[in-house]
Amino acid sequence: MADKLVTIARFSDSTQAYLIKQLLADFGIESFIAGENFANLWPMFKWASVRLQVLKGEVEKALEIIESSRKESGEI
Repeated sequence: MADKLVTIARFSDSTQAYLIKQLLADFGIESFIAGENFANLWPMFKWASVRLQVLKGEVEKALEIIESSRKESGEI
C-alpha cells in the first residue's frame, strides 16, 4: 500500500514553500506543493494557503530537518 501525502506546513505564498521543499530535497526527501495556484488567485482568503506535503513515512524526518534548520538560522 502506498503512503498517503501529509501536509506538514502551510504558507501564505509559495516562496517559503519552495525554499523548504529544496531543503528537504537536499536531505533526500521528496515533497510536494499543493494549493499554489489557488492561493495565488485568492491571497485575501486565509484558508487559501500553499501546503507543503510529504509521504506519511517521511513526516517525522522532514519535521526534524525543518526544525533543525530553523534553530541554525535563529528563526525560533
